[in-house]
Amino acid sequence: MTNVESVSDGEPAVRRRPKDRKAQIARASADAFGSQGYHAVSMEDIAARVGITPAALYRHSPSKYDLFRDAVLGLGQLLVDATAFADAQTDDDPVITLRALTSALIDTTIRCRTAGGLYRWEARYLRDPDRAVLVAQLKVVSHRLQIPLALLRPKLTPHQLRTLLTATLSVIGSITDHSNQLAVGEIRACLITMAADVLAAELPATRRRSGVPQPKPITVGAEAGMYEHVLYESVRLFYENGYRNTSMEDIASAVGIQASGLYRSFTGKAEILALAYRRAADRHSSDVADALSRTADPEAALDELIDDYLGRVTESPDLPYVYYTERQNIPEPDLRVLETIEHSTMDAWARLVTAARPEMKIGAARYAVAAAFSLTVDFGQLLNREAGPESVATIRRLMEVTLLGRPVKRRR
Repeated sequence: MTNVESVSDGEPAVRRRPKDRKAQIARASADAFGSQGYHAVSMEDIAARVGITPAALYRHSPSKYDLFRDAVLGLGQLLVDATAFADAQTDDDPVITLRALTSALIDTTIRCRTAGGLYRWEARYLRDPDRAVLVAQLKVVSHRLQIPLALLRPKLTPHQLRTLLTATLSVIGSITDHSNQLAVGEIRACLITMAADVLAAELPATRRRSGVPQPKPITVGAEAGMYEHVLYESVRLFYENGYRNTSMEDIASAVGIQASGLYRSFTGKAEILALAYRRAADRHSSDVADALSRTADPEAALDELIDDYLGRVTESPDLPYVYYTERQNIPEPDLRVLETIEHSTMDAWARLVTAARPEMKIGAARYAVAAAFSLTVDFGQLLNREAGPESVATIRRLMEVTLLGRPVKRRR
């Protein structure tokens, strides 16, 4: 269809629809959903990004969900297409093939950084048939990586291969979880190094420290007081049902009180979510201060911090996922405070990394810290209520390698 608009001399000007309108809509949809989350985006928001009316957008797509589905599966297809060359390189050096595959995934993720969080965190809103398509796409990518890795490391079990590949994809995808700035070349070099270190990691076969009690998930009941009980049950419900699908009535029911009683203490679920986030951020920040008060050795401090971090994740396995997926629902004033705490804590970790690895610049160290944190979320299925110490030791080793390029030296 051709649009007509008037010009100053009275002659109509013909404004033709751009040939790449469909691509513009796809990019705008992916960026909007990736940065704001599925529920926070409207058709009006996407139309404004493209520079068209909502009515014109509806002529391209019948619903927000259709745009969302196409955006998520479009990102998945980009990863499939970027690695397709490997299907014809079965006789090539596996070292070269694996390096080329990781480079292709890194380049694609950097190009789609704004939208990349879409399939990492928002894909949970896909309907079952569409989710199956995304899973199939990711399986194709993983299989292509697994072939050269298995040739290079034939002694690894299938489970170990999958663990290393999942960790590699987590490290690469971690750049979509934060906005720390680096030049594209520096981001690429940082990710290539971390991916290679993870793929070469030796996974622990047994418990890291025999005889040391392992932290277990905590359960908070009414005896801990209403405040603690509300925070605990809220995070559990946000994890199981999502923030949007959890009401104050649901939280009140889980706590065993009337919703009116809950409203007397909290203005709404956004306040409860913000309090849970602030609690987690403050504890993490406090752990850093405690570790630095006990030792001046940067690697020893990192050793303690990893233990403390994983201990808290193991005690509250639902929280990391909620922390990453629902932050767009935090009120802006609370979010600003939270980001201040997060940046300070990440910088403290990054300074320890650069002290232990003098060759690494602080910007790259921040990316390594973000990647290490990402591992605990993407491996959440290992840190569930049935997880054993071997699962925790595996993630610990992967965090060590991501941060330092090797396991930490044991001092305790």
